[in-house]
Amino acid sequence: MTIAEFETYAMNICVTIFMVWMGFIIWKLGKESGGGKWAYIALSLALGLGFVGFIAKIILVEFVLKGE
Repeated sequence: MTIAEFETYAMNICVTIFMVWMGFIIWKLGKESGGGKWAYIALSLALGLGFVGFIAKIILVEFVLKGE
């Protein structure tokens, strides 16, 4: 295993753990805010779009690099 392969795997694993942790934080904020269902949905959408962007970036980079 080369250093670049290790860095790729470590980055994906660490970011995945970080995303799960952030999901827990979003859930906790929604639960403690007392704003109801719509407040939780707004929190999830606003903060969850970062997750979607990160995953979309990974997918696009893989397709672009594989296409070359």
